[in-house]
Amino acid sequence: MNDTGTTQPSQSDGHTPYSRYVQTEVLHTLQEFVSDSPAEPAFLANVQISEIYWALITRELVAAQTELRHDRIAATNRILRRIVSHMEAFNANWRSLSWLTPAELMPILKGLSAKHGKDTALQGWTFREMTFLLGVKDRPSLEHFEPQPQRHLQLTERLNSPSLYDDILAALARDGKPVPENYLKHDYAKAYKPSKEIEAIWAEIYRRDDPADQWRSLAELLADIAVEFTNWKYLHLMATRRTFGSRPAYHGVDAIQWLLPTMEEVPFPEVWTARGLVS
Repeated sequence: MNDTGTTQPSQSDGHTPYSRYVQTEVLHTLQEFVSDSPAEPAFLANVQISEIYWALITRELVAAQTELRHDRIAATNRILRRIVSHMEAFNANWRSLSWLTPAELMPILKGLSAKHGKDTALQGWTFREMTFLLGVKDRPSLEHFEPQPQRHLQLTERLNSPSLYDDILAALARDGKPVPENYLKHDYAKAYKPSKEIEAIWAEIYRRDDPADQWRSLAELLADIAVEFTNWKYLHLMATRRTFGSRPAYHGVDAIQWLLPTMEEVPFPEVWTARGLVS
């Protein structure tokens, strides 16, 4: 027994406390290479780190929704600050691939296609769940997850559930802000359409410019999250341009042309457009 009254694991199990907690013996068996490219260890590490961060950010977004539904705005803001930090660290992950060339990438992609088939990280379920929570809803993307019935169901439920922004609008309404009723009860699976009324709410919050206003702090944190989300997509786009170029990729579509429209997917639109109304 230790001083907390819990039983200590046996030290004869071949693990240190650190390796047992981090599961290092399992973790370091999860890199299965598909090519002889010397760049592949870094490439795979980057992808696996991305998966861990997407899952982390998703967990934090769900936690923020819980706080919002109890109208705990200060607690929500603490979580949103953590999300910004996670995203900044996540985006820095691209630096470990900044040296990647086409000659180093193509053997990896060829090996990946031969062994597992063609795909893209933007069709990973962790990334898609995160984007749904950020309010970027896209029903056609669900078709990519039909080979994963459990994840298909999970994403379908997330698609049809409120996003973080939906919960923010509901909390604003409970705080007496004039959020239109049709934005409080609607089909959550549909792509979000900006509202002039909601834009006016954010504009008034910014117009007062009260540093003690928790809604003003929340709005700035939403802007930070949107910036980091867009930064990641831009870095992905530029890495694709640098290493892959304009050639058929994602199921036959030109890689650059497939990614460019995603740059327009900026979450929390009225937080941005309201700035043009403040004088």
